[in-house]
Amino acid sequence: MELHDNVLGEIVPVVIIGNGPSGICLSYLLSGYTPYLSPGASHPDPLLNSKLSEEPELPLLDRDLSYLCEGLQGRSASPVAVLFDSLLLPDCDFGLECESPLEWRRRPERAVRHLVLGKGPPGGAWHAMEGSMLTLSFANWMELPGLKIKDWMKDKRRNASNDRGTPAEIASYYQHYVRQMSLERNFAHGTSVTSVAWRPDDSRGSGSGCWRVDGVRRLDVEDSEELPFSLLARNVVLATGTHDAPARLGVEGESLPYVCHSFWELEAAIARGELEQPSEPLLVVGAGLTAADAVLAARHFNVPVYHAFRRDVTDPGMVLNLLPKMLYPEYHKVHQMMTQQQHQATSPLDISSSSASSSSPYAGYLSFPRHHVVSFRPDRKCVLESDAGRRTVVPVSKVLVLIGAHPNLSYLPERGRHLGVRTDEAITCRRNPFDVDPYTYQVLGAEGPGMYAMGPLVGENFVRFLKGGALAIASDIAKTRREDGEETPRDQWTDRWLAVEDRGVSRS
Repeated sequence: MELHDNVLGEIVPVVIIGNGPSGICLSYLLSGYTPYLSPGASHPDPLLNSKLSEEPELPLLDRDLSYLCEGLQGRSASPVAVLFDSLLLPDCDFGLECESPLEWRRRPERAVRHLVLGKGPPGGAWHAMEGSMLTLSFANWMELPGLKIKDWMKDKRRNASNDRGTPAEIASYYQHYVRQMSLERNFAHGTSVTSVAWRPDDSRGSGSGCWRVDGVRRLDVEDSEELPFSLLARNVVLATGTHDAPARLGVEGESLPYVCHSFWELEAAIARGELEQPSEPLLVVGAGLTAADAVLAARHFNVPVYHAFRRDVTDPGMVLNLLPKMLYPEYHKVHQMMTQQQHQATSPLDISSSSASSSSPYAGYLSFPRHHVVSFRPDRKCVLESDAGRRTVVPVSKVLVLIGAHPNLSYLPERGRHLGVRTDEAITCRRNPFDVDPYTYQVLGAEGPGMYAMGPLVGENFVRFLKGGALAIASDIAKTRREDGEETPRDQWTDRWLAVEDRGVSRS
């Protein structure tokens, strides 16, 4: 395909925007890899097992997913996510490693032509999460269908049975997965989408048309030249994740140089020796997992820490209260620190009382529950305010604001605001995800048919559950194509795309 501002005349059946685990898993299903009930297999849930046994030779993609989902319960609000998770990892919430009743067959005739667009290598944001911190999820919860992550890890490190991996390991696994499953020809790296718009075709009746996807592409990481491209797609899948733009407090002084919004800025500051124990404390703002990681990293290097967060430590909605203590001892430790080492409003601010020389069980740490930031001052002092209205001024060496991130949806009108559950708010993963059909993941407020959203954009933050979105979308696309009588003719549109890459390589 020629990458200039002319529109490709041929309509691509599916374009996936985002090449993280969501997009990779969907590409796997669209490439003809088809799940069936394995002969002689059974599922520990008797009701689900009975339903699966009714038509054992029918592919899962052709089943009535809403029927299979009835009666299932799990740790996701999405019924299809619970279903697919139960089929891939039966009874894993009980610490069991039961064999999946599914088997995967390569059915080339079921493959649907598609293109996966991503800024970097397959794996998405995981490639930006370099570091030694362990993932929250168990390693097998991070794997994709058809390739056991523990088998892949055997040659990577001695303790291949370790239940959790590092972000770098997971990113490498996803990149290897695309190669291992021969999905590479469907992936286009170095692409940034700038616009997604519905193009109606009135000549074919109401509701007919396609999606136009515009963007730019770099052929080489060292090449600054960006070539514009345009695609026409029958279906477009939004799978861009939510790590593009760190959330901000919106308070005075937040743009001062000592205020940061990325965990990796903390690692860099520690490496440069900017945060050593004689310095003023580091202020961590937020009570999520990344904030907890920052506290652990700082205390590992004996950096004193102030920790401010809006919730009460007993709030049942706080993620640290949802994690089993035995499985996540490091996060339990942070929760204990937040509980036992709190700043008292009636006492003067004195972190020396929790310094390394103190008898305190959590020396060098002080939490400020139910506090929010009022402002940051140029003299490296931060004003905190409690729910009761009492203000405290704390001296800091650096501030790390870790309160989540927002997706970059600049390619959609109004940044997709009109497509959320609450149309008067910006799209966010936790508070206001895309409003989608729970069994197909089609975006309900889209201008035309065939727009889907998946992964964090619909509130699924864990790889374990975002795979359900891939199942729902692949199943719905297969159903639509059957109803429309569409076939999958052989074509060379991907070859034309890749030919541009070859020319780019020969130029360099």
